[in-house]
Amino acid sequence: MKNFDINNLVRANVKVLKPYSSARDEFEDFDTANMVFLDANENPYQNGVNRYPDPQQNSVKAVLAKNKGLNTNQILLGNGSDEVLDLLFRAFCEPKEDNVISLPPTYGMYGVLANINNVEHKEIVLSESFQPRVEAILEAVTPNTKIIFLCSPNNPTGNSFTEESVTTLLEKFNGFVVIDEAYIDFSDKASWLAKLDLYPNLIITQTLSKAYGLAGIRLGICYGSPEVIAVLNKIKPPYNVNELTQQRALERLKDQNKIDNEITSIIAQRDSLLKVLNELSFVEKIYPSEANFILAKVDDANKRYDELIGKGIVIRNRTTQPLCENCLRFTIGTEDENKKLMEALLNV
Repeated sequence: MKNFDINNLVRANVKVLKPYSSARDEFEDFDTANMVFLDANENPYQNGVNRYPDPQQNSVKAVLAKNKGLNTNQILLGNGSDEVLDLLFRAFCEPKEDNVISLPPTYGMYGVLANINNVEHKEIVLSESFQPRVEAILEAVTPNTKIIFLCSPNNPTGNSFTEESVTTLLEKFNGFVVIDEAYIDFSDKASWLAKLDLYPNLIITQTLSKAYGLAGIRLGICYGSPEVIAVLNKIKPPYNVNELTQQRALERLKDQNKIDNEITSIIAQRDSLLKVLNELSFVEKIYPSEANFILAKVDDANKRYDELIGKGIVIRNRTTQPLCENCLRFTIGTEDENKKLMEALLNV
């Protein structure tokens, strides 16, 4: 990071790109109730969504900025975290030239997006304790390595990466370290947002799909330096977050007490499921979890998965993933759903 310069990472065509300017970019005052808007070729008859949404989602960003102690120019919103991740590829990774690094077993979209964008995808498998092998990662870095993806807490393993390993990567790698914190609200570890100003190469993604219970509205969040966010704003679609999503997000974000209560309940249910899993003879190992799921190694993952399907319960079979042979991932449900799962497990 000592020689970090964002200008060395932005794709040449993106540097000179003139972004699309929408009607709402050119006139941004949404508080002018008496204005007549005849600039965007919209249907004029009011139905709540006949107007284009705020292209910068300023109201949602203002709430997030207040909650996280950041400025709005450090935030970009996307149509789910997948769009945010895709924008990072488009902004910083030159097809057929650059590469990125991910650490399996982990979220599969990093590799999918690399393939879509024709960017080489290097995989450095985690250690047996599901931690980054920092030396191996740094050895894999080339002058064309633009991004290292870290999912922490990690999916599907459930654990967070050590502060030491993440710090080393931030300080020794001159590209971007993207920390995917989709599950951070279920962890007792602090978010890396507190260190955003310390590392210009740090990018953090979060989502409203997990702890906030809004998977259906598809709202992903990217936190970064103002310089990073400015680049991403140049290439994002003009109205990438629709009006209904913005409205529902604002409604939910204003009810933090309810969100906190749901998180507390999920963690309590996670502990209850852990106790039952520990009693099962066919469960060989249970991995520590700081997420809303538990990864467990069983005697025969395919067999146990099919047995649960037969009892009307769908979990995730992760046995094909590196280091996850015969592993099943159990998402934490409601108390009633958890009871059904536990009863089924005790009777397979």
